[in-house]
Amino acid sequence: MSTSPKIVIYGSQQCNYCTAARMLLKKKGADYEDILISNNAEQRAEMERLSGRRSVPQIIIDGRAIGGFDELYALDKSGQLDSLLGIE
Repeated sequence: MSTSPKIVIYGSQQCNYCTAARMLLKKKGADYEDILISNNAEQRAEMERLSGRRSVPQIIIDGRAIGGFDELYALDKSGQLDSLLGIE
């Protein structure tokens, strides 16, 4: 039995792409840590260090920077997201 990956979403409450990423991961049954960076310079800096990007959302799966919602959606459409999430 595989273990669930550690998923982190760096985002904000007002971001529609952040909401879409959360909904897609919930639909997949994936648990994730939601880090809101709007008023937290330290967490924003951490997101930028891990992802190399300044925009939200930024999604990290098992330490690998996936990118934003567009990249997450593309992974889902290609079938690669299921394997990253450990879904058979």
